[in-house]
Amino acid sequence: MVLSDYAHLLPAYRSHAELSDNERIAWIRADRWLETAQANSALIRLEDLLSYPPRDRMPCLLLYGDTGMGKTKIIRKFLRNHPAIFDRGTGETVMPVVAMQMPAEPLERDVYGELLNALGAPGPSSDAAFRLKSVCRSLMRRMGVRMLVIDEIHAMLTGTFRQQRIFLNVIRFLANDLKVPLICAGTDLAQQALLTDPQLAERFEAFHLERWSNNQRLTQLLSSLVSIFPLRQPSAVTSPAVRRRVLELTDGVTVRIFRLMETVATDAIHNGSECITADSFSREDLVLPLVSMARHSERSLHRRSAR
Repeated sequence: MVLSDYAHLLPAYRSHAELSDNERIAWIRADRWLETAQANSALIRLEDLLSYPPRDRMPCLLLYGDTGMGKTKIIRKFLRNHPAIFDRGTGETVMPVVAMQMPAEPLERDVYGELLNALGAPGPSSDAAFRLKSVCRSLMRRMGVRMLVIDEIHAMLTGTFRQQRIFLNVIRFLANDLKVPLICAGTDLAQQALLTDPQLAERFEAFHLERWSNNQRLTQLLSSLVSIFPLRQPSAVTSPAVRRRVLELTDGVTVRIFRLMETVATDAIHNGSECITADSFSREDLVLPLVSMARHSERSLHRRSAR
């Protein structure tokens, strides 16, 4: 076949349809960035905050949503857009955005330790918190940090009330001292975590990543996926029946939708159909993420008991 025979695929992806079955399956399963309307809006907001001039009370953003809605992917995409740059002339690294993971416990020393790791300069774990704080402040100024991102912020709730207060004081101090926007990302519990400090919470704008629903946005997402999956026949995923089935199997969670579509696409290669249709989602042996499987079983049991 010639590339023009794959008109159902975007031009940049038509050559992939000529790959072997194993190569196409590996390509489908590869991690990739697919821009959605919500993700694009979040990136635009992050860009706006990055360009914010220094002031005494810097604006902050809480990016939150259910697990699997793409918060970490958005942060990683933003980091790729603003990578650290090593200046050979000065021998120094400029890092406009630094993103750290919330430590397992909201201990002050662990927070600064994670921040140093994110800066590429891990410090001795035996150092006192005030020493680590001094090193962090000095490095962030020297490296030109203009935004601090903390992922999995809801993990602070695992600590005692005193530990939570100390952690919130730490991040407030960093934002005030360095005059940089603070971005916190996490599950819906992240909102609860930040609300424990009303003064800090007042600075935060909330950006909620909502689950997918049965509308045109979901149709666009499914259409976008099948336009890049290297299947050799056109797929049919725009019908209301397909949208309902996808939502039933995934609860509208982004990562589950992607995993489901990857699964039916690889099945289409294995069984030789080379396309995704409504029937692709009706197989009894369809592999689903564990949470989806449990909820799907609960709904099935509920329907049977209601008969």
